[in-house]
Amino acid sequence: MFELKSGNSEYNTQTLSEIVKNNFKAAAVFEKYNLDFCCKGNKFLSKACEEKGINEIEILSELERIKTYQNSSINYEEWNLDFLIDYIVNTYHSYVRKMIPVILEHINKVASVHGKNHPELTEIARIYSVVYKDLKQHMMKEEEILFPYIKYLVKTKGNGSKSESPYFGTVRNPISMMELEHQSAGDELFEIRNLSNNYTVPQDACNTFRVTFQELKEFEEDLHKHVHLENSILFPKSIMLEEELKS
Repeated sequence: MFELKSGNSEYNTQTLSEIVKNNFKAAAVFEKYNLDFCCKGNKFLSKACEEKGINEIEILSELERIKTYQNSSINYEEWNLDFLIDYIVNTYHSYVRKMIPVILEHINKVASVHGKNHPELTEIARIYSVVYKDLKQHMMKEEEILFPYIKYLVKTKGNGSKSESPYFGTVRNPISMMELEHQSAGDELFEIRNLSNNYTVPQDACNTFRVTFQELKEFEEDLHKHVHLENSILFPKSIMLEEELKS
């Protein structure tokens, strides 16, 4: 019988980001073990496990189990960039706009009621208010500046015409800014995860307290998938498209 070992795995030569790109269902596995596959997804699995003190064999076993469903998962790599942009806006940006004011209201309410016994809630509320403001500005810049230019590149290629340089020079410039903002949001949500002890609800928690921690957990998981689609698929392919048109 084949014995699974870290040294003979196909995943040894892939980063966390690449593993998720090849099979999106791997995202759930990495989230289960608190492995960042989006903002810090350029690490190899073995290195990420070593840093977290996680048994790599356990991760590999779960990744092998989900391979069975790989063929039925969505292959975002095959999507046209303009279609992918619409999907990101209609799915992830819409979710963020819907949930951030709801979660902020809940966490402020919970902090005001339970903050005396759980002072970490006040800091969680403060950090989340920063995430709220930053993400609103971030999505606006993507939708009004970066995404329209990427769609322009797609249209230009389809027409067989030559692209004109944007006022920001090259697509790499806004992409670099968006990636930095992704990192900042990811770090802030990771800090919330630490402060909440991995979203562990205390015994004296009310229903709103429980709901809020579940909302925060789902929000972070959603943002991981959102950022992965942009950092690992949309942005690199947009850079390649621009370079192709210029050459």
